[in-house]
Amino acid sequence: MKEILARLRKFEIRIREAVSSHMRGDYGSVFKGSGLEFTDVRAYQYGDDVRRIDWNVSAKGHETYIKLFREEKEQTVFFLLDVSGSQQIGRKNKQKIDIARDICGVLALSAVKEASQVGLICFSDKKEAYIRPGKGLKHGYELVLNLFKLQPSSIKTNLAKAISFTLNIVKRRSIIILISDFLDSGYESGLKALAQRHDLVIIHLSDSQEVQLPNLGIIPVYDKETNKTIWIDTSSKTLTQHLTTHFSGNQAQLEKFSRQNKVNYLPVNTEEDFVPRLVKLFRVRNIKQR
Repeated sequence: MKEILARLRKFEIRIREAVSSHMRGDYGSVFKGSGLEFTDVRAYQYGDDVRRIDWNVSAKGHETYIKLFREEKEQTVFFLLDVSGSQQIGRKNKQKIDIARDICGVLALSAVKEASQVGLICFSDKKEAYIRPGKGLKHGYELVLNLFKLQPSSIKTNLAKAISFTLNIVKRRSIIILISDFLDSGYESGLKALAQRHDLVIIHLSDSQEVQLPNLGIIPVYDKETNKTIWIDTSSKTLTQHLTTHFSGNQAQLEKFSRQNKVNYLPVNTEEDFVPRLVKLFRVRNIKQR
């Protein structure tokens, strides 16, 4: 555990130094949402900000109403982490699940240091772990310990089910950091609902081995999520092109979704240093908060 915390601390120091020296931004802003929580509506008065008009309520009556908000005293950060079998791709200690845990761990510890409440949901095709939101370093250490000790009971993926579970238990507007390779389908409507209710950050993991197959001829490949072995021709240019098109299309779809729904999107490849990527996330969110 000490080695894990020491490694995460090094990542955090690099991020903090980059934020402070290069961007002149607030490190904690990545964990800040809108800062406002909806409470009620009242009749519009001269001088009110027209952007706060609640058109749905106004359409039901003969008056115009505006939304009332109060400042949020605490911010909740929820990590939604994919721990399915497809995450076990990559070099030793550099698999997608390894990078996912490091990213989740360093951001979780950073969040508790910024006085945020932090919770964790790990999923495959079912809930693998759920840690209720809590505050303080002790809670942060317990979260990280559970995160790195977790041995998933299933290797399959069901993003839609995980998102539905999150929507059901996280009622108050929160920052949701979803970390996955998104090798699934049928989750799009749930993802949109998640983006509408919460401040959503998508961290999209990938590994070069998913598209760059070594030329070994016809070989058996074991699919961890289906428990089936299939034979593929690694020398086939058609197969390589199909894989490249599939993964590129998946990323392009997520990028488009993020632009349309004002979601922070961050692609991370296991072969690269993820710290500069996280620094980019901080920079974007610093701009968003101004």
